[in-house]
Amino acid sequence: MKRYEQFPHTADIGIRVYGSDLKELFENAAFAMFDVIADLEGLKGSIEQDIELNAPNREELLVSWLDELLYNFYTKQIIFFKFEIAELTNDHIKAKTFGRPVGSNRNRLKAEIKAITYHNLKIEKTDDGFKVEIVLDV
Repeated sequence: MKRYEQFPHTADIGIRVYGSDLKELFENAAFAMFDVIADLEGLKGSIEQDIELNAPNREELLVSWLDELLYNFYTKQIIFFKFEIAELTNDHIKAKTFGRPVGSNRNRLKAEIKAITYHNLKIEKTDDGFKVEIVLDV
């Protein structure tokens, strides 16, 4: 199963994310967002960060998760490339993220994402697991 694919969206970037379960869906959504932001191929790093969040439902939790990662990218200048979800319910996530400082990796940056939108955001159950379409405001 592929992690994600981009789809055309007027003036923004759409990503369709897949996962065999919800944990993999959330991990792949984070990977997809950072793969849009930067070239992640072969990236290694030593920064580890724990993230724990709550939200009213799993769609809002997904947006909160991606928002938190985007916030850390812009404020702490970290390119994240690996994500491990330890706990996930419909309203709670606990995860460990792995990244490296942007620093000398500025040449890897590809796109600037302003925000994650709620436009048509709905996590759907499929025969293979789960999928979600996310629109990234660029």
